[in-house]
Amino acid sequence: MKDPARYPHLAAIESPADLRRVPDEELPAVADELRQYLIEAVASSGGHFGAGLGVVELTVALHHVFDTPTDRLVWDVGHQCYPHKILTGRRDRITTIKKKDGLAPFPRREESEYDTFGVGHSSTSISAALGMAIAAQRKGDPRKFVAVIGDGAMTAGMAFEALNHGGDVEPDMLVVFNDNGMSISENVGAMTKIMSRALASRRLNAMRERAKRAIPKQSFAGRFFKRWEEHAKGMFVPSTLFEELGFHYTGPIDGHNIPQLLAALRTVKNLPGPQLLHVVTTKGKGYAPAEQAQIEYHAVGPFDPEAGLVKKNAPARPSYTDIFSDWLCDQAAADERLLGITPAMREGSGLVRFSREYPERYFDVAIAEQHAVTLAAGMACEGAKPVVAIYSTFLQRAYDQAIHDVALQNLDVTFAIDRAGVVGPDGATHAGSFDLSFLRCLPNMVIMAPADENECRMMLSTGFQYAGPAAVRYPRGTGPGIAIRPELDTLPIGKAELRRRGHGLALLSFGAMLSPATEIAAELDATLVNMRFVKPLDEALVVELARTHDAFVTLEDNAVAGGAGSAVAECLAAHGIVKPVLHLGLPDAYLEHGSREEVLSMAGLDLPGIRRAIHARFPQAVGASVASAG
Repeated sequence: MKDPARYPHLAAIESPADLRRVPDEELPAVADELRQYLIEAVASSGGHFGAGLGVVELTVALHHVFDTPTDRLVWDVGHQCYPHKILTGRRDRITTIKKKDGLAPFPRREESEYDTFGVGHSSTSISAALGMAIAAQRKGDPRKFVAVIGDGAMTAGMAFEALNHGGDVEPDMLVVFNDNGMSISENVGAMTKIMSRALASRRLNAMRERAKRAIPKQSFAGRFFKRWEEHAKGMFVPSTLFEELGFHYTGPIDGHNIPQLLAALRTVKNLPGPQLLHVVTTKGKGYAPAEQAQIEYHAVGPFDPEAGLVKKNAPARPSYTDIFSDWLCDQAAADERLLGITPAMREGSGLVRFSREYPERYFDVAIAEQHAVTLAAGMACEGAKPVVAIYSTFLQRAYDQAIHDVALQNLDVTFAIDRAGVVGPDGATHAGSFDLSFLRCLPNMVIMAPADENECRMMLSTGFQYAGPAAVRYPRGTGPGIAIRPELDTLPIGKAELRRRGHGLALLSFGAMLSPATEIAAELDATLVNMRFVKPLDEALVVELARTHDAFVTLEDNAVAGGAGSAVAECLAAHGIVKPVLHLGLPDAYLEHGSREEVLSMAGLDLPGIRRAIHARFPQAVGASVASAG
């Protein structure tokens, strides 16, 4: 620890066992130090910010009351896990988070025994904790199980599936419902309206608790009060919802008041059966700029904590997300049938402008990816042209719906898939490594991967105009800097672009790999093709090149297994062509976090890695090209 004098309590806490020896009355000081340490750490290195600030007191109280790691603490999503990591032996490494060889950005079982369940996506905590509790009970293990889930994550169907099951099997477990009114952006939906009533209910709770103590339970007044209480709870707080599902409800309480948290946690800790404790918190608590701008401070780069975030100048080149954002509004102006859908990723997927210009055609369905896709399918049934804007990693959660509800019925739904391929700092949970593989096997699906900015815009128009399911997958960040034409032009479906005619080797590039492939092709005097379409593949061109070239190299930022290169191999096999093929793509492994450039290098997909792989596999072709150049 750099400055233990500034953090005397925190410096003495190497593990939660140390925290449990701290007297109750000193815990607010621990929380204050933890919050300040978190602010300074994230300001110096960047990372998820607002969610962690909002659970400082809750994290301190949980580790103080429960005997972690013997008692299992399961976090949902993991955006809020930085205070947890600081208190569980990783305090001095917290500034390495999201960096190569540093701490993972989310809870990870391999990293610490206190990270009981690996996460990175929302709404899994109740299911995981329930599974742990059931398994432990079968062994007669008395340890405790706690799931911490936010109100944003509670909008996903999986959370209610777990509540429904938990209320039936009645395990001894606790769900801490952290209610801060936010996902990354503001929460939406009917659940939000229900929960908002809880903010006005604390006085009611205090009144009814005093009345319960004063009135004998078996008296007429006591029975009347009990009936009135149930009606009142249904009117003012969401307890009825959870209690009807079988969870005993406590709260809402102030999630920043440590004495209240300690009292409530100690009360519910040893109660039998499924318990739910409702705590109300503020995202960004304790850092005024983060409280006032909760969306902007969800995740940040390094910043000066005294000045806060400084507004950045517009980048020299638009990101692929920006390109989608502009296209969506332009296409909406041209076709009133367009409807835009996002599962709680308005900012990340580039729908902010669309939501403002076309609010009646904008649908944020909250964290509910499965619903988003089937909603789009239903819209398409009635002649609308929905566009589902979704991260590659989140589309995995709606795979069944993409198959059965969209592709099987050949419905006119366009998938705009952001963060495809290597993502970088957010690690394996957020990598878009598999979309080409899991979409390519679906009948009726058209799949495109742009090599540059203008091609991305054209592919979005192509997918939108196609009367069936179509997907455009594009990477995080910016492209090579190609000028974007304002027209809503389309591309001929299934036609690749021959970029360079060479000899010996034919390099078939899919999407973002075209830039390094261009340089390698020039070095080797090889043929270069911008394939554009993963499905349908330009089989005619592949067969033609097979007859005039010695070997193929396929390049993609997707898993090699089942990816675009596999489509080329299948095409050759179908035509009875035997030809050496080198498949370059993501390996059969979950890639660690780091910058996008570092992860590409680890995967061998940077320029030196591609060069080495080709030289190793085809030394004769490389030698011939060098001799020819000489």
